Amino acid sequence: MTNTAAGARAPDFTLDDQHGRPVTLSALRGGPVLVVFYPLAFSGVCSGELTELAGLYPRFAEVGVHVLAVSVDSTFALRTWSDREGFPFRLLSDFWPHGAVAEAYGVFDDRRGVARRGTFLLDTGGVVRWSDHTPVSEPREMGRALEQARSLV
Repeated sequence: MTNTAAGARAPDFTLDDQHGRPVTLSALRGGPVLVVFYPLAFSGVCSGELTELAGLYPRFAEVGVHVLAVSVDSTFALRTWSDREGFPFRLLSDFWPHGAVAEAYGVFDDRRGVARRGTFLLDTGGVVRWSDHTPVSEPREMGRALEQARSLV
């Protein structure tokens, strides 16, 4: 497991988004990045969280934050979900190797085979400046991540 505590360099990754386009974390350096791990598309708590995040997305964009949401779902499931919900940010597939990025961030639940709820705010150099871990059964308050993002700029 990689150290993803505040002050640590975030593990780099390349994952496909819901359109099958590769997204490399280190390519986003120069701007802050919010990485949001969630268990599964189409589930109740996750849908509520990402809908809240979508509502806050213009505020994240105002402060220059790239928003990435990561799950172990396939790109096909993520595309269907994103199209249905109209999410304005990229949904990344940590499908194969299954959960490898979630594992690198210390949020993979190997018993259930899904990511736990982990939120990581990275600065312009790719260093973790804030993280939050929430039990799988409880939704996060995405406004907390926005407050932290505003403190970076």
